Amino acid sequence: MASGGAKLTATGVDFAVFSRHADKVELCLFDDKGERETKRLAMQRGADGFHRISVKTVKAGARYGYRAHGVYDPDQGQWFDPSKLLVDPYAVILDRPFQYDARLSEFGFDTESLVPKAVLSEPITAKIEAPRLPAGGLIYEVSVRGFSMLHPDVPETMRGTVAALAHPSIIAHLKHLGVDAIELLPITAWIDERHLAALNLRNSWGYNPVAFMALDPRLCPGGLAELRDTVAALHAEGIGVILDLVFNHTGESDRFGATLSMRGLDNLSYYRHLSDQPGVLVNDTGCGNTVAADHPMVRQLIVDTLRHFVSNAGVDGFRFDLAPVLGRTAEGFEAQGETLSAILNDPLLSDRVVIAEPWDIGPGGYQLGNFPKPFLEWNDRARDVMRRFWRGDDYMSGQIATALAGSSDIFSQDTTRSVNFIAAHDGFTLHDLVAYNHKHNEANGEDNRDGHNDNHSWNNGAEGETSNPAILAARKRDLAALLSTLFASKGWIMLTAGDEGGRSQRGNNNAYCQDNAITWLDWSHLDRDLVDLTASLSAVRKRFSVLRDPAFFQDGDVEWVSASAKPMSVGDWESQYGTFVGLILNTLDHQTDTAVRLAILINRGGAFSLTMTEPSIGQWRNVLTDSLGTSMEIPARSVTFLMEDPTERS
Repeated sequence: MASGGAKLTATGVDFAVFSRHADKVELCLFDDKGERETKRLAMQRGADGFHRISVKTVKAGARYGYRAHGVYDPDQGQWFDPSKLLVDPYAVILDRPFQYDARLSEFGFDTESLVPKAVLSEPITAKIEAPRLPAGGLIYEVSVRGFSMLHPDVPETMRGTVAALAHPSIIAHLKHLGVDAIELLPITAWIDERHLAALNLRNSWGYNPVAFMALDPRLCPGGLAELRDTVAALHAEGIGVILDLVFNHTGESDRFGATLSMRGLDNLSYYRHLSDQPGVLVNDTGCGNTVAADHPMVRQLIVDTLRHFVSNAGVDGFRFDLAPVLGRTAEGFEAQGETLSAILNDPLLSDRVVIAEPWDIGPGGYQLGNFPKPFLEWNDRARDVMRRFWRGDDYMSGQIATALAGSSDIFSQDTTRSVNFIAAHDGFTLHDLVAYNHKHNEANGEDNRDGHNDNHSWNNGAEGETSNPAILAARKRDLAALLSTLFASKGWIMLTAGDEGGRSQRGNNNAYCQDNAITWLDWSHLDRDLVDLTASLSAVRKRFSVLRDPAFFQDGDVEWVSASAKPMSVGDWESQYGTFVGLILNTLDHQTDTAVRLAILINRGGAFSLTMTEPSIGQWRNVLTDSLGTSMEIPARSVTFLMEDPTERS
């Protein structure tokens, strides 16, 4: 199938852009600085809907855009306005970031001075290697800008960029934590939501894209080569790179949004509309529009974008924001739909890591467990169960056990595909989960109406910041318990950068518009005890194979025990006030290459002494403290890891 874009040839450049409904498309060329339009050239329309032109006088470094002519009738979904300079959907490099301006929505206003220009560049290639994320691996979610803005070792000119991720101090931190792959919040070119400028706020997360392939100049000033070289540097240290991509909506937003690219080129083809009202955009995303991912040309654009980042940057895989949109048709979500199948069956993409955020807000939008293999899926049910268990909710023993075992109630095959997490970029940080009963999003300028209201959180006796030593100790204890529970769960696990050290966003659970100290990771205030605990937990997870094996437990793999070290009874499982769940696992200890038993004791109640009375068990060694015995002190609100000591086995 034909693709768009600008391709350098031996004699010039071949340009192609898709627009089924435009009467005419013009190629616009600009001077070296992109400040003056030097030429407009009419493109030849083909029967396949592509408009093409070959220009012999153009070479790498040239800047260009498009203008589309046709009917302007928004009520019928037609937005053609030749005064709007349009970005090529296949653009790879832009000469500047997008900046919102109300005139971008004004019919007849020429936006040449407001819209970034695509820059022609020589193609680059990357070394394509097997993905770095192993079964049950640790994914580390990173906001590129906020992650390094305050890092004392990273040069100021590098802070907040993709290149900073390859700095030796950053890599040392990742390796200390045992990170298998970093997952980068969107780094492709985005535009701020139109209400933010009046509030003196800026988008911090990047989930409002315009050009799917072009890297945002603010995050990746060195372009594709910067991303490729960073990926290579991380690969050299055994760390993979996963890109979080947004194919569900674009920053052109609703009817009152800006005309920047696909809307001006062919609104009816690129976006989904009500079947009986072509002027009404479907909003399955909550962002004003929904990309028509099932349209053949849009499908091709999505697949070509993924291939681009693999072949030209060498990335290991992708996380898809609001992924049900990729499987949507006019009839609803189709797990075996053409776009999802095209991604999974493409020869270059077939071995890449693919992760779905398995929900959107459209009809039938909650699809957890329904994506086709090998998709991994963010598991918000396990997230909520872990939160509710430690908050102290009733009847949680069975639910926490199911979540720890890989959520077989959700993933019906022989293996789990769960990505377990307790906190992510969206919502409370791990610290704020145990420090706030309620969200505090006042800084977002929406009177605290935005963000989730039901966070399953608790504050340990005070809302927000406090100097009370007892409350601070209780919060730290709960953070340790939450981290330990995450690392004890079967499946893949995800940790958001900074949560390993108790970072706070001051109770803001929707900090997408806080490009400031609220979201910038303050490295000087990370709790080193928690950081080191996270590193130790990661080492435990790598040491014992059962924790990373995605296969569900079979008979004989696990024994569930109560606080008396005896098998869990029906009453233990059904108790309203159950505060203890223990599991004893048969596993391989990779440190000694020995078959052992591993006990994980989860206690949200008070401290008590646990005696292992079964003669065949012998003595047990606390994996984290290295203490040895048949009787163990189990702290209040804690997770304890005990390994049967093979040298002491009866």
